[in-house]
Amino acid sequence: MAASERGPRERMVFSAAQLIRRDGVTATGMREVAAHAGAPRGSLQHYFPGGKEQLVNEAVDWAGRYAAGRVGRFLAQLPEPTPSGLFAAMVRQWTDEYGSAGFAGGCPVAAATVDCAEGRDSTRAAAAAAFARWTRPVADALTGMGVPAERAESLATLMISALEGALLIARSERDVRALTAVVRELGPLLDASVARQASGG
Repeated sequence: MAASERGPRERMVFSAAQLIRRDGVTATGMREVAAHAGAPRGSLQHYFPGGKEQLVNEAVDWAGRYAAGRVGRFLAQLPEPTPSGLFAAMVRQWTDEYGSAGFAGGCPVAAATVDCAEGRDSTRAAAAAAFARWTRPVADALTGMGVPAERAESLATLMISALEGALLIARSERDVRALTAVVRELGPLLDASVARQASGG
């Protein structure tokens, strides 16, 4: 859905996610969210009576749903779905962004987790739920490619963990080196999980 097609509430949640992924939770204020969304400041209290905490949690939830939804689109673009191909597509989204727009943005779920690690339990829970929501379709995709069910979730967790860690390094170095490294090194391991099953090992 394009930004222009969103209602005011959806625009504010989207804007919060974009600002959090760039600046973090602490530096993202309600006033900045309203301005970014082109919404009257008074509407924030109307739509988010729980204040910034509610808005942040909904932005984190949005980000988890967005990441989960991307998995199907990545699969649809692969001529022959493989675990390494899916992971490369997940990473390519970021290398493309960093190549065209710079290294300002990261994952809003990770940003919220870092900012709220010692803070609000509701935001920590929202981040955990967002990661779980993202992990599920990745694990399902791996199973569909022939990865044993007992390994699919742990490999999905590995893929997302490697991507999140590489994003932090890429932003700190202003270089996609870490992103290309995790694709190169994890790809064979991911594909081998299918090959072992196929050979009965």
